[in-house]
Amino acid sequence: MSLRNIIERNQTDIAFIVGNGINRFPNNPDAISWDHLLLKLWQKFAPDVFKGDRVPKGITLTEFYDLLDLSNAQLEPTQNYAIQKEAASIMNDWNFRPHHGVFILKAIELNAPVLTTNFDMILPAAGNLEQYYMSSKSFTDFYPWTTYYGLEQHASPTDGFGVWYINGFVKYYRSIRLGLTHYMGCVERAREFLHKGENNPFNGKNQQEWRGFNTWLHIIFNKNLCILGLSLEENEVFIRWLLIERARYFKKFPDRAKKGWYVASANPDDALEGKKMFMRSVGLEFIETENYDEIYDTPWR
Repeated sequence: MSLRNIIERNQTDIAFIVGNGINRFPNNPDAISWDHLLLKLWQKFAPDVFKGDRVPKGITLTEFYDLLDLSNAQLEPTQNYAIQKEAASIMNDWNFRPHHGVFILKAIELNAPVLTTNFDMILPAAGNLEQYYMSSKSFTDFYPWTTYYGLEQHASPTDGFGVWYINGFVKYYRSIRLGLTHYMGCVERAREFLHKGENNPFNGKNQQEWRGFNTWLHIIFNKNLCILGLSLEENEVFIRWLLIERARYFKKFPDRAKKGWYVASANPDDALEGKKMFMRSVGLEFIETENYDEIYDTPWR
């Protein structure tokens, strides 16, 4: 099955999770990888501690960020977010390309929510979108999970199109999640939404009463999910954990189960076997494409 087939067959009930792959296509010189972003931050904040030009083997990217944070533990309290602020500055000037606009226009046509693990404002800019809040009372710039960019105000996150940020975004630099400590904080916060105050885990995730109703978490548990442009390596502990929780929820309430797909270009990587096992176990069909055009270009036209 191709990505185009998935979109056509599920156009009335689908949401997309998009990673940095969409920014790096096709060989975009302005967009950088997570690895290169972290290396830039090391060069600025701790050049005497680490002088390498690549992330050492045997360490995850999230741990690599936390070690940088430890190296700057002497910063004044007012400078605690200096590294995140610099990361936001690096990405502030990124501009959208034609394929970003084509993708957003298709998502608008489908009236489909878009969740992104990126921090930049490329997708909202590509669609000339405005910022909306599901709940201004519960909004926090540290975890801005109740705000999205779209064309209109929704009563529920699943009502229609909007761009939601899973790991924070540059407008609120304190929200940017780069380290393992950050991810563990996200897991702790999400766990409170998912389980706190309930006799039965997950009960009511398809209703307005549950605590995560006004956040992008509601989309995760109530829409078919199509994931693209996201490597979902072992260091992506937050979103991997969410996919496991989603699978547990559907196992407990099979009548509420939704479909899912993970789309990636064919890759002979040795880690692919484990990734396929993970996807299959959490209810995602693994879709391999011949090239990147089949992910970021042709399906949206």
